[in-house]
Amino acid sequence: MSEVLFYLGALMIIIGGICDLFGALGLLKFPNFYIRLHAATVGTIGGAVVPLFGVGFLALGSDFLPHKYAIAGASFVTGIIVLLAAPAGAHALAYAAHKAKLVKWEPKCDHLAEVREND
Repeated sequence: MSEVLFYLGALMIIIGGICDLFGALGLLKFPNFYIRLHAATVGTIGGAVVPLFGVGFLALGSDFLPHKYAIAGASFVTGIIVLLAAPAGAHALAYAAHKAKLVKWEPKCDHLAEVREND
């Protein structure tokens, strides 16, 4: 069982590195703020949360670590905090940029126009 956890953790760390790479490429190549914000969120969730869970599994699968439960617990708790905070922060940034009209954007359908008209 410990070998399965070890290799699962190592695989999740590699997947996190790939997500970071794709998030960085998206930040460089995507055309506007909102799509770049999506790439940054993918890089945060996939590049931070998945490797943190992977470190937790890797620590649980390692017999040579003296405080493996503390390491695993801290990485799981940190991953959950990032998992909850990153999408909320990205949503707040997108909403504020849209409300302040800071980004030139021609949408086909604007669901926030009703909110703007009521304010």
